[in-house]
Amino acid sequence: MPIDTDNDRQNKKLESRGFGRNLFLILMWLLFLNLLLLRGVEQTQVSYSQFLDQVEAGKVANVKIGSERIEYALKPDETAEESSQELVTIPVPLDSDLPKILRQHDVEFSALPPSNTGWISTILSWVLPPLIFFGVWFWLLGQAQGNGPAALTVGKSKARIYSEGSTGVTFDDVAGVDEAKTELQEIVDFLKNAAKYTRLGAKIPKGVLLVGPPGTGKTLLAKAIAGEAGVPFFSISGSEFIELFVGIGASRVRDLFEQAKQQAPCIVFIDELDALGKSRTSSGPLLGGNDEREQTLNQLLAEMDGFNPNTGVILLAATNRPEVLDPALLRPGRFDRQIVVDRPDKIGRQAILEVHARKIKLAEDVDLAKLAARTPGFAGADLANLVNEAALLAARKNHNAVTMKDFNEAIERVLTGLEKKSRLLNELEKKTVAYHEVGHALIGALMPGVGTVEKISIVPRGVGALGYTLQLPEEDRFLMIEDEIRGRIATLLGGRAAEEAIFGKVSTGASDDIQKATDLAERFVTLYGMSDRLGPIAFEKMQQQFLEGLTNPRRTVSPKIAEAIDREVKDIVDGAHHIALAILEQNRALLEETAQVLLEKEILEGEELRAKLERVRPPAEMAQWLRTGELSQQMLSEQTSFNGRQQVISN
Repeated sequence: MPIDTDNDRQNKKLESRGFGRNLFLILMWLLFLNLLLLRGVEQTQVSYSQFLDQVEAGKVANVKIGSERIEYALKPDETAEESSQELVTIPVPLDSDLPKILRQHDVEFSALPPSNTGWISTILSWVLPPLIFFGVWFWLLGQAQGNGPAALTVGKSKARIYSEGSTGVTFDDVAGVDEAKTELQEIVDFLKNAAKYTRLGAKIPKGVLLVGPPGTGKTLLAKAIAGEAGVPFFSISGSEFIELFVGIGASRVRDLFEQAKQQAPCIVFIDELDALGKSRTSSGPLLGGNDEREQTLNQLLAEMDGFNPNTGVILLAATNRPEVLDPALLRPGRFDRQIVVDRPDKIGRQAILEVHARKIKLAEDVDLAKLAARTPGFAGADLANLVNEAALLAARKNHNAVTMKDFNEAIERVLTGLEKKSRLLNELEKKTVAYHEVGHALIGALMPGVGTVEKISIVPRGVGALGYTLQLPEEDRFLMIEDEIRGRIATLLGGRAAEEAIFGKVSTGASDDIQKATDLAERFVTLYGMSDRLGPIAFEKMQQQFLEGLTNPRRTVSPKIAEAIDREVKDIVDGAHHIALAILEQNRALLEETAQVLLEKEILEGEELRAKLERVRPPAEMAQWLRTGELSQQMLSEQTSFNGRQQVISN
């Protein structure tokens, strides 16, 4: 839990809040006094002509004349309501006959005495509004900052301070990132046993940068370091430095390091460093900009390795966008180490599952090693979510423990979304989806590197998914060979090919498959350099190293090269399409048989599915196509007659 640095600071906070409340009450009392003095006794105001009519009618008893107002009282022979009330009117400056009229009607008149409170109301009318403005300003800032006089805390650091080991997280709570833990344990050991390193002349790293995809445990590692090191720990997000006004962020950086130096040795953790440390060369069209973010970055650079050393302060930062950081920030002397916190392998996933399963009541049939094998590409946050989803499903079904079936269902839920049995398909749609998914499964069973087909379903799931084919890799893969890429493209086009083969026309259900196949074929040519025609040349720029789902911009190329790229991409996709059609033609009976079973049961998995997929036979030229990407002219000519778009094949 965050704690205060000392009791004095807490007392100052309470005193400043009490001062703000007292000032606010005083200003409100002065405002009430001013309104009371200006308002005076309640009087009824009448028009000047009505006043003259009352004088001429003999109703007025006495009059008091002032430069700005005339007060008068009616004679007692009028109604009690009128006589008990003083009246007031505004004089007409050009009417010099008023005294004469009053004498003619025997009205007693005199001059109004000067007001004793006039000077007070004048002063208050000039002084009170500014006081109220500044009083409200001080009070609002005091509420927002909560650290002493508000006007002096705008540039104060908003870092949360943790006492020694108070984060509640240690290295035992972190799994799957053993290499990163080893690097960071050295930092902890240096803080605990500094003499072990200084006797040899070694210096502690000034900065450690954790980089990796989202959800891999960078922030969790920072908490573990704070829990293990036993030193004060400052935690702040990079976005908390940036404000509207230039200079506030730099002031907060200075204040953060001043506090850290006072409590050295300590650790300062900045999460999402890219919000603060983006490269200054990409700040905008005007070079040498003077915006708030650049000022804050300059101050951070000076504090990390400037003229005045900050001995004993270790800066720990995390980001998933290291490619956008300023080069001056990444050089040795500022961030001496860059530690990659990547997605875990199979052993790491099993260790992470064991950590998260400690608080879950597991059934005897749960095999965490098997779950780790079925979740390639999952980060630590994904695995934590998987365990929680399985527990929620078990609780919903009133199970006494979380079973392996709950985990398998949770995997499908995470990968494909919720089941939507309320989404009813008509017979044609259901039949189209069944043949589409079986086409994926039959071709995927033959292709290398695409994993094992575990399940086929025509139960709608997620957003727009009318069915799905679940393929899980047999092992962790970190590289893709070119024949595996071709096989993956053919598998993606298997659903469309099945629709062509059976119905002679295609549906919109293959749109996402086509998009993925085209993107993969384009990367095959422009990024991986696997095209024999264009050679090992990269036509795309690598960007977003750890963020997925973002396209890489294509380099500036000539129209001739762009045309050649497009032609090569089309040839790759067309070749995969031809192979997919050829596989389904050779296994047409199996395609129809499996689709009919799927229509009856809606889900195919386990031994029944594996028995059918073992009967799939490849066409003769598939091996050559996987190796070279080329098809014979004979096969292409035969394909033209087979293609359902040219000639409808009946059931």
